Amino acid sequence: MSSSSSATPPKRLPQVFDVTDPAVTVEVAPAEPVMAPAARASGKSGDKVAGEKVAGDHGQGEAGSEAGADVPANKAGLRFRPGWGAVLVGALTALAGLAIGIAFTDFISTVLARSDWVGVAGWVLIGIAACAALVIAGREIVGLMRLGRLAHLRRDAERALGERNGEAERSVVRRLRATLGRRPDIAWAAARFAEHETDVRDPGDLLALADRELMAPLDAAARRDILASAKRVSLVTALSPMPFIAMGFVLVENLRLLRRLATLYGGRPGFLGGLRLARMVLVHILATGGLALTDDLVGQFVGQDLVRRLSRRLGEGLFNGALTARIGVAAIDVCRPLPFVEAKPVRLRDIVTELTRRVASTAPQSR
Repeated sequence: MSSSSSATPPKRLPQVFDVTDPAVTVEVAPAEPVMAPAARASGKSGDKVAGEKVAGDHGQGEAGSEAGADVPANKAGLRFRPGWGAVLVGALTALAGLAIGIAFTDFISTVLARSDWVGVAGWVLIGIAACAALVIAGREIVGLMRLGRLAHLRRDAERALGERNGEAERSVVRRLRATLGRRPDIAWAAARFAEHETDVRDPGDLLALADRELMAPLDAAARRDILASAKRVSLVTALSPMPFIAMGFVLVENLRLLRRLATLYGGRPGFLGGLRLARMVLVHILATGGLALTDDLVGQFVGQDLVRRLSRRLGEGLFNGALTARIGVAAIDVCRPLPFVEAKPVRLRDIVTELTRRVASTAPQSR
């Protein structure tokens, strides 16, 4: 015991030193071979056990190295390498496209080179196609300009409210009435607004009056459109036998909803305008965290009472309907030419609550 205790090196006390001191050196101790505990406790038998252990470790190391050498080879073999079949299909596809293009070009050249009624019909059809293309391009440009006008109008209204500028408010109201035009759905509201417009004197009250009289009826119509689209999406998702059919319907219905809402507020976008509006709505949803809010709302309403009454398909339909409602509410925030001043905002919670109640009323009761 005394010899072993004397052989034990004394413990070093902790010291404080500066790591940037050049006098500090780091010595790396040589690696010691790992020996089995039995080898340290016994003599020859321990040496034998240690020898067997070391030999086994060497065997395992060689096997591991061989396995490690096989892994890159296997990974290299799993890489996708296009074969001659893919090359053949690509070449034939390109050749077919080239043949169709050449045939169409030759057909047009032959028709236009003729001087009989076939050539005349060809020129007439080309003229009609060119006119249609110009009309479509013009409508797309006008639709994009209308969306930009709504965005500028809302921005000017927010600036006028922030600066409390009465002249800027009157300019915004004139542009708003020009944007909405003489629409029969808001004719009565426009007449009421015209009656009280001259009585407004304080800054901010004119936009508040326009928001209450002109925008509130449009908000109510937008809420009805969103609820109807959400109901259709829920129904089709629940009854569709194939998922891709439901996905296609949801995509088309959401695009139609965006265009209807933009038209309701005076935008009337075309196809390209609808795509731009969809991008703006998606950016707005991501910026406001609306997807997480929709998930929380659906979990709240479905998880409490309806989970025992709705089937899995109806639950999926309700979730898709809630997503459609969220897209519609975001579209209102993007397309509305005025900020919410006096009118009640369209709330996603109210739409999802009504949608959930209607789905629950049509769902079969659990026994």
